[in-house]
Amino acid sequence: MDTHLHHPHEERHLESTDFLRDIVIGMSDGLTVPFALAAGLSGAVTDSGIIVIAGIAEICAGSIAMGLGGYLSGKTEEDHYKSEIQREYEEVENLREVEIKETKEFFANIGLSERLQQEATEEISKDKDRWVDFMMKYELGLEKPDPKRASKSALNIGLSYVVGGIIPLSPYFFIKSSAEALQVSVIATLICLFVFGYIKSKMTGINPWLGAMRVTLIGAMAAAAAFGVAKLFEGYA
Repeated sequence: MDTHLHHPHEERHLESTDFLRDIVIGMSDGLTVPFALAAGLSGAVTDSGIIVIAGIAEICAGSIAMGLGGYLSGKTEEDHYKSEIQREYEEVENLREVEIKETKEFFANIGLSERLQQEATEEISKDKDRWVDFMMKYELGLEKPDPKRASKSALNIGLSYVVGGIIPLSPYFFIKSSAEALQVSVIATLICLFVFGYIKSKMTGINPWLGAMRVTLIGAMAAAAAFGVAKLFEGYA
């Protein structure tokens, strides 16, 4: 049974973590996928206009797909919470002695004496709603999700994808030659990937320099692979 104490400020902490997670998901794919697409097309066509059209189409489709994924993830979390709280109410109603035993076990695990375990359990079990809420948090480790979480996640991820995708595509708006635009795109995107990887790693507690290099390398490999494949099949177009 989870004996982790939940502090009063935790709800804000979770919201902030969810927001940052959405940004990381959207930005990482937004920087990498359009970058690889633009690099691949640059290996096959010389006109930047074609790449801009294809890139915009991909960013639109990708942001919608990523946003939908975030929305479905949020709805799944919400549905899971509803299912578990319904089951918990049924257990409190029909398996009261079992729930009382589990509640006492929680208080025992945090070091309360037998007398205090009994008193605390009796007190909290007087109010069914409060008891269920307690068991959801401390037995199952579930916090009530924000009812707007799914839509917020979809918006956060979708917009982050758009912002990330515009970076590697932007040189093609101003440079007609795709080869020249690719050179600028590579420099700009790799710098952004490095900075993004550094910040992401810093937030997650791993070595920021190692994380930055890893994210940059993945983006560079994806673009190089796409460019190489396009060059390989260029003669068949």
